[in-house]
Amino acid sequence: MKKWLLLPLVISLWSCESTQTQSASTAKNALTGVSFVEQVPSQPGKTVIPYQKYVLDNGLTLILHQDSSDPLVHVDVTYHVGSAREELGKSGFAHFFEHMMFQGSEHVADDEHFKIITESGGTLNGTTNSDRTNYFQTVPANQLEKVLWLEADRMGFLLDAVTQEKFEIQRETVKNERGQSYDNQPYGLLRERVAEAMYPPGHPYSWQTIGYIEDLNRVNVNDLKAFFLRWYGPNNATLTIGGDIDVAETLALVKKYFASIPSGPAVHAPEKPSFSLVADRYISMEDNVHLPLVYMSYPTVSIRHQDEAPLDILSSILGAGKTSILYKNLVKNQLAVQASVSHPCAELACTFNLFALPHPAAGKNLADIEAVIRASLREFEQRGVEDDDLIKAKAQMEASFVFGLQSVAGKVSQLAANETFTGNPNYIAKDITRYAEVTKADVMRVYKKYLKGKHAVIMSIVPKGQLALAAAPDNFTVPARVIPESKPTSAADLNIRKAVDSFDRSVMPKAGPNKAVTVPSMWRETLSNGMKILATESHETPTTSMLLKIPAGHYYQTQDKAGTAALLAAMLNESTQKRSGEDMSKALQKLGASVSISAGNQYLSVNINALTKHLDATLALVYEKLTAPAFLATEFERNKNNAIQAAINAKKDASYLAASAYRQLLHRDNIAAMPSSGTAATLANIELADVQAFYQQQFKPKNSQVIVVSDLGRAQVLAALAPFKAMTGAGKALTLNLPDAKTQTGVIYLVNKEQAAQSAIRIGKRSLTQDITGEYYRAYLMNFPLGGAFNSRINLNLREDKGYTYGARSYFHGDKFSGAFTASAQVRADVTAQAIVEFVNEIKRYAEQGISDQELRFMRNAINQKDALKYETPRRKLGFLAQILEHDLSADFVKKRSDIVANISKAEINALAKKHLVLNDMFIVVVGDAKTLKPQLQALGYEVIDHEL
Repeated sequence: MKKWLLLPLVISLWSCESTQTQSASTAKNALTGVSFVEQVPSQPGKTVIPYQKYVLDNGLTLILHQDSSDPLVHVDVTYHVGSAREELGKSGFAHFFEHMMFQGSEHVADDEHFKIITESGGTLNGTTNSDRTNYFQTVPANQLEKVLWLEADRMGFLLDAVTQEKFEIQRETVKNERGQSYDNQPYGLLRERVAEAMYPPGHPYSWQTIGYIEDLNRVNVNDLKAFFLRWYGPNNATLTIGGDIDVAETLALVKKYFASIPSGPAVHAPEKPSFSLVADRYISMEDNVHLPLVYMSYPTVSIRHQDEAPLDILSSILGAGKTSILYKNLVKNQLAVQASVSHPCAELACTFNLFALPHPAAGKNLADIEAVIRASLREFEQRGVEDDDLIKAKAQMEASFVFGLQSVAGKVSQLAANETFTGNPNYIAKDITRYAEVTKADVMRVYKKYLKGKHAVIMSIVPKGQLALAAAPDNFTVPARVIPESKPTSAADLNIRKAVDSFDRSVMPKAGPNKAVTVPSMWRETLSNGMKILATESHETPTTSMLLKIPAGHYYQTQDKAGTAALLAAMLNESTQKRSGEDMSKALQKLGASVSISAGNQYLSVNINALTKHLDATLALVYEKLTAPAFLATEFERNKNNAIQAAINAKKDASYLAASAYRQLLHRDNIAAMPSSGTAATLANIELADVQAFYQQQFKPKNSQVIVVSDLGRAQVLAALAPFKAMTGAGKALTLNLPDAKTQTGVIYLVNKEQAAQSAIRIGKRSLTQDITGEYYRAYLMNFPLGGAFNSRINLNLREDKGYTYGARSYFHGDKFSGAFTASAQVRADVTAQAIVEFVNEIKRYAEQGISDQELRFMRNAINQKDALKYETPRRKLGFLAQILEHDLSADFVKKRSDIVANISKAEINALAKKHLVLNDMFIVVVGDAKTLKPQLQALGYEVIDHEL
């Protein structure tokens, strides 16, 4: 179910904005060429993100939001162009250009965009969907001008830097992304095939954003440049800046860098082609999967249509969580491993989607499952809409909106999207109204209008060789794409637009001094039962986030019954002695609260997010979950069987196979060699009594940890946690020995995955256990320029220079008990051997020659300027506090780390590289088509050992 915006509530967004009102007012008429449009302030009693809106003479829309709660800024440039603006036969252009926008521009050298932002202590990315492409950065506030300089340069001065070589490399990178996310992914082609069958030929949504390989192969670099010239003008862009800004200064900077960029061709709202299905369209495909899947997709409306909101609520009733009809009819009774409903919406069209994965033990084929889904729709019609349906949906909407405002990035993204698609950054008020006003009659009306008796695309995905499992024989064939003839674009066809400036754009702006970053103040408490509490106050939203960590994780179980802790976590999400799992889920949903329970290596973790006004009620339900589980046999069998199926299905995924083989070879015969979720074999060994015994042994408060980020003070938080004082006892202490596995090194372990489009590679060895200010942390600094950043040596080589992969990296990872050094990537199958050679060369070169002066400077700047981003959101604060509590740190560990970064010498880094990057101590894992790969890998001179999982 989609993320919703929500009901009226008061959020104190105004307090961070009022200090610069005079500055904003003065700025309105201060600059020629920049027109003030409106200012929307905070409004008590209403949910508003305050902003000022301007338009430059070249058509660029500018949205400014002030928030001085943290010394950072978030910059978003959204272009109203996605794959829906592409021409037939030229699919993938919008996404392709997202890649090209990071490859340097006229005044920014190749691969420098990532380097500059990373070195500034920031983060960045870009995303493309069917309707828009956006580029965004979060940086310390003093780096704003640098970001604007970078964004303006690629908006106005990109094309001269787009070379044939860059074009070819990024074309290969996009192909790798498609291979990793679509072709080599179980069920990865589902949405592409459904869209082809749903939409008429040539409809803008009939192809996916990633595009077709044949289209990418067909085009030339000038075709791509022409696409940029058509859609990437300032008049088709919205620049949104939020955070700790001065409005007048920001306006002046925006004018300086963007005002001279010429407008592009006029852009109009896209048309919404109408279409309908006159009959159900059954399609199918065989895939390398364990479980078959049926997917039913009905066409509905388009985003912000008056029927979108009631359709969303209908999707919640039918398929969102344990209170839904599909859960009751398919998952609870073990006819299906998984079932859900969604109603994703886009600018031109929406679809109402229902899907399920049948449980093998049920003996049902996809036709049977389809019949249950259709019966569930009829059941809804008889059942109708209940009061709780609307209460739950609207409570979830409120919580979703509030939690979305916890970061400047979240607020900026909301403003940018609303402006791009509605022309009104303040559209949130209308969103709130349209969802708040949904009635029972509205939900029934849209069911009858869009689902009852209507036609859908019904897609069956079945394991290879098992087409008989399909819901029905195919009755629809996707028409062959007819690509119109067109001559390749030449350089002479391009109408290049150039800005004329009175300053030198080749000079990168210098940042002023970093603004002071305040480490969150915190308080500690240990309850009488041994629970340790570490908390901090945060007043940006009226919310409370908690992380409860109980020493009952994977490491406490026996190897033959790995998965016991994970099954315990699942059972704690089921019925209690007081209410059913469905009633518990309903109660939490009505509060707008989320509670997730999971098992890690050392701890069982309970993540709680609540609106503070409902904190007591939420914690009462959490306490009931944790202290009074029902441990029903039927629920255990369902969770156990589903876990077994998930374990079997995961073995179809190359990344999972690589991680599993690598873990085994690092640890061999101990619990750390096993996945925390268990294997099909170990899960089969587990009985309900084992889970109950594990609960009785380990689920105790002594040495448990509670981390809290809330707008409440100490006394109020302790009062809310008072019920947990009734828990007593201590779990069994962890005694764990993880000896070296003595795995043969200098060899390749090959795991077969037949006909794999990509190969998954892991290179590494056992290494340091985790510490905070010791050698482990210093090794992290050493690795940063090798494989720890986007512009690291490994990633630049394998992705940016060679086009072998969508991404490659190296890293140290570990806990208190063991650690490892790992280099990893998924690469095109045909370059597996070459990729290993490049990995080895980079690691060897770095170990022998060490870090350069430039890399040392880059590492220091990048890591020590990140502080502004470390503590912004409750989630980040939780992670920070959890680290302190786990390692019993004082708050000055931050200063100690900063001193290490500032003072670590080149000689020390080089010594660490020589010590930890010894290739003869490492082994290699490759997952791919063994028949093809084995001779190629042997030709490299390695012994190749077949490895079975």
